[in-house]
Parts: sequence; structure tokens; C-alpha cells
Amino acid sequence: MKLIYFLLRSSWEMVAIAIVTGLISGFSSARLVALINDTANSANPSATAIFGSFAGFLCLALLSSISSQIMLIRLSQKAIFDMQMHLSRQILASEFRHLEELGASKLLATLTSDVQSVASSVFAIPFLCIDAAIIGGCLVYLLSLSSTVFLIVFTFLIIAVVSIQLLIKKAWQFFGKAREQQDQLLGHFRGITEGMKELKLHSQRRQSFLSEDLEGTATSLRYNRVNSMTILAAANSVSQLWFFGAIGLLIFGISQAIAMSPSLLSSYILTITFIMAPLESVMRQLPLLSRAGIALKKIDNLGLSLASARENSSAVLPQLRASWQSLDIKGVTHTYRGEKEDSHFSLKDIELTFKPGELVFIVGGNGSGKSTLAKIITGLYIPEVGEIYLDGERINNENREWYRQHFAVVFSDFYLFERLLGLDKGNLDVQARKYLQELQLDSKVTVENGKLSTTNLSQGQRKRLALLTAYLEDRPIYLFDEWASDQDPTFREIFYTELLPQLKNRGKTLLVISHDDRYFYMADRIIKLEYGKIEYDKPA
Repeated sequence: MKLIYFLLRSSWEMVAIAIVTGLISGFSSARLVALINDTANSANPSATAIFGSFAGFLCLALLSSISSQIMLIRLSQKAIFDMQMHLSRQILASEFRHLEELGASKLLATLTSDVQSVASSVFAIPFLCIDAAIIGGCLVYLLSLSSTVFLIVFTFLIIAVVSIQLLIKKAWQFFGKAREQQDQLLGHFRGITEGMKELKLHSQRRQSFLSEDLEGTATSLRYNRVNSMTILAAANSVSQLWFFGAIGLLIFGISQAIAMSPSLLSSYILTITFIMAPLESVMRQLPLLSRAGIALKKIDNLGLSLASARENSSAVLPQLRASWQSLDIKGVTHTYRGEKEDSHFSLKDIELTFKPGELVFIVGGNGSGKSTLAKIITGLYIPEVGEIYLDGERINNENREWYRQHFAVVFSDFYLFERLLGLDKGNLDVQARKYLQELQLDSKVTVENGKLSTTNLSQGQRKRLALLTAYLEDRPIYLFDEWASDQDPTFREIFYTELLPQLKNRGKTLLVISHDDRYFYMADRIIKLEYGKIEYDKPA
């Protein structure tokens, strides 16, 4: 079972101890049932002796049950924590392009839904062990009463369990299909939240999205979930009917065919009645374990996929080259593949050189390849053909992480963290407040211990906060992807005529993707892209 193997990988010693204590608890509970039966059917019971045994087994069952649950709860939470951190590290260590291909919806579904399924199922394991032990102990007790009656009842119970398991297996086939569709549905929900403006402004697009994409996926998901839950409900009802069938078999079948004493019959009925609750509990837990198996398979598949695209990364990187001389892009070709296999865009034969202190504008129409080129330059995309050199050192898998640290970037689809992460906290707040004032945000945002008071601002103001982070990073090369597109005219003027020259005077290289041709005169060079090729690279 994948779930048990998952726990064993974390700590097989703790799993073994937890299972043993759970079995002790279960067998102690079964022994209590035997004592009750024997006492009820005894003509002259010794109350003192029986009470001592009863109290002893009761304490043993209680203490071992608590011990098993506490140990497995601690182990399971540690295992879940390790899994979440391992997955997060794997995601951040994978190639950026590979993460784009996987998609945010799949990554989020695995980190949330799948991990939560495993967490819920792991919590059920101690109870499963105790219930299984109770069932086993009671069966051993029934065997000691009469082997003939036991074989008949046991065969009946095996048939019942197998029939119920067949129903459960069928139910989880539907659930597996539903899990695949959950990723798609999460993607559609992201479409609602992130594409709200586009859907509001185009009624036919909105109706098509609702009726074809969202409703189609939700309907299919509902169909598979309804089938899964219906079959599980049927399995639960069948399990209850099997219980009454077992009692009926004892009273109207076995007791008529075989001479059974009233005490033997009552012992069997009482014991079977007692084990039905843990047996039903086991039946309820098994679907959770099946669900966890599906979730673990999804997690393992994602882990293998991420491992195949792992980059070399290190927490300790060589010193950055603050005084670099040349960044060369030589013969780079890169293909950006769309969702359809025959849909792709290529950057071809890119030859560029950048020097310290340059202000370079990268221009071109929509779809010309500007953002793809930016990801190539910053090391997020790996060129399929060609090389990148920093001061003559070729950038490869061994040093790409180090190379990327030379860039401070604000992409058009940037993400804004609420804390100023990874920065020297010596005088961080003082520096941040200075830049907040310069960016005209000091009346809206404050900084305390590296934490921004709010990020709930307009898009233009949020981009200023992203620029604040870039300022504080103080990297040798800055890249801005359509940064001024969301700024008001006044601050757009400030950005081009004040902020960029200030950074340039500090010796920073500035790569600015822009459509603001009225400010092109500020550049040292202008690089124009057209259909993935450099149309020209010339002084402004």
C-alpha cells in the first residue's frame, strides 16, 4: 500500500511501534468482549478476579490506543510537512519553462488537494490498526468457541468483504477520473478570476466559456463524483445488510443445522454485533486509503516530472560580478511552443552584446518576441541553440543559478510578495522608506521589519512596489518589461527621465521593454524585434 510505504520512508521504526501498540489496543478490546461473554454465560462468576482482569485489559487498551494515535499523528504530520517542503523545493529547483508547461493549476492542485488527501488518510491509520486488531482478536475468540461455526461465519464474512471491496474499487475508478478533471476545473476557476475583465467585456466569449469550458468540465466532474459516491453509499448499505445476514445465518441456519448451546449462540451474536462497528469503520477508511493512493501517485508523477527538469542550484553562490565588462548573446535560437503541438514561436539567430552603464530599449510589436528574449537574457529560458557568455564565461547548467543573480527584474506579469525577502535587514527599513518616498508611496505604504503594510493597491502602484524591491536588490543589470504601461502620465515621465538616469549613473545596465516611443531618445541603443528576429540594433 502506497500510504504505508510513504510513512515507512519517513520513519519505519515509529510506524512499527505505532502499529504494534494499535494491535495491542485492538486485541485488548477483543479480550474485554471475551471476558464479558464468559462472565455473562458463567453460572458462578468470581467478581473480584474478573474485575481485576477487566480493569487491566481496559487500561491496556486505553493506553496503547492513545500511544498509537499520538505516535502516528506526530509521524504523519512530519511526513506531510516533509512532503510539502520537498515538493516546494522541487518546484523552485525545476526549469522555469518546464513549470510553465505543467501549469499553475496542476501545481496548485497537487500542493493543496492531493497533499490534503494524504494528510486526511494518514490520520485514519491508527484507528484502522485498532479496528483491524479488534476484528482479528474477536475472530480468534470466535474460533476458540467453535471451529465449525467459525469457518461458516468466517466464509460468509469473507464473501461480504470481497463484494463490498469490488464496489469500492469500482467507485474509485470514477474518483480517479474525477481527480483528473479537478485540475481542469481549477484552471477554469483561474480563468474566471484572472480573465474577469475579458469575460465582462465580451458576452459571447463569456457564454462560450461558461457553457463549453466551465460547464462541460464541471458536468463531467459531477458525473464521476456522483457515480463514485453512489457506489460508496451502496457499499455502505450492503455492509449493513451483510451484518443482519450474518445474524440471520446464525439464528435460522447454523443453530438449526448444528446443535448450538444458547450460551454459544449468544456469544457469537454478541461478538459479531461488537465487531460490526469496527468492520464498518474499516470499510469507511479503505476509500480514504484508495484516495490517498491516487493522490500519492499524482504527487510521485509530479515529483518525477520535476526531477527530470531539475537545475543545479546552491544556497551558497559565488560572488557576483559587480564590475563585469560584457554580456554576449551568441547565435541563440529558442522555440516557444504553444498549447497545440503545431503552434510555436521562435527566436532565431539572436546576436547581442550589452555593456555596463548602458540604457537599452527593446522594442517591437506584440508577439515579436520581446518577453521571450527577456527570459533568455535573464537565464529563465535555456537556449536550444547558441550560447550566453558573461565576461567570456559560458553560461551552462553549472553556473546558470549564479548568472541569474545578476539581474533585478520587473516582468509585466510580476508577483508582489508582502515581505522584502532575501535582503540584508541591517538598514532595510530605512532604505525602503527612502525609496517609498521617491516612488510617491510613503502615504499609502509603510515598512516595518521588512514587511509591507499593504499590497492592496492599483496596478500602477503595485508596480512601483515591485520597483522598490528591484532597487533594494541592487543588482548589476536591471530589466523592466513594460513597467510604465500602468503608470499615470506624471509618474511615467518621472520613470523615464529621472529614475532610469539615476540607475544608469550608478553604473547599472538597463534593459527596458517599452512601447513609449516619445522616450526613445533617452536610450543609448534601441533593439527592435520583428517575428522573432532582430530587425535592427542601433544607437538612439
